Amino acid sequence: MLNILNKNPSLLSGEIAKIKIVAYQPAFGIIGDPSKRRPETRQSADHSMVYIVSRLIKKAREVAKSAADGKLGADNVSLWSSLMLLPIDYALSSIKDAETQSLMKLIEFEHGGKEYDDKYPEGIPTSVQITDASGQVTDSGMILFPAGHARYDDFAHVEQILKHKFDTLAALALKVSTQHRTQRSAVQQQRGMEGAEGAPVATAAHAD
Repeated sequence: MLNILNKNPSLLSGEIAKIKIVAYQPAFGIIGDPSKRRPETRQSADHSMVYIVSRLIKKAREVAKSAADGKLGADNVSLWSSLMLLPIDYALSSIKDAETQSLMKLIEFEHGGKEYDDKYPEGIPTSVQITDASGQVTDSGMILFPAGHARYDDFAHVEQILKHKFDTLAALALKVSTQHRTQRSAVQQQRGMEGAEGAPVATAAHAD
């Protein structure tokens, strides 16, 4: 998917008519489950291929629009790093986003048949075909060992991508943790002030 978008920038600015994902069994039965087409929560969106692909395309369009040359990344590391889905992409506002919802309606699944099934579990054979408004089809071809698979042949890139993911998520966690500590400190200070204000009154009452 990422390579298709990167090599065909017209898909980032033009209209998409259809997105077809071809997969093997049992993946076809799982990702093709109709109930996964309408995620309502972070948990259901995280398990919805329809949502994940749509959100990825939405994000790719935003990145390309903000880039000076209208393109995504120069290599796999920058490509993955810029388009990696983050916790905010699974927020309710993102799930309900109109463009993401519109893209979700364009996605269909197809079982690849014996050709695909025979190559599992050696790999996870999948392909993506995107049809634009003019009817031109861009096909990824069968991908057997995608990035992240044990037999993917560019581990150095994967290692860099994983480091970026760890650093990004860790920074988000530390930011939230810092915010919580600041809020807790403010509450404790407020309680301390309230206690200090009440102390003289209690002392006076005791003296009486």
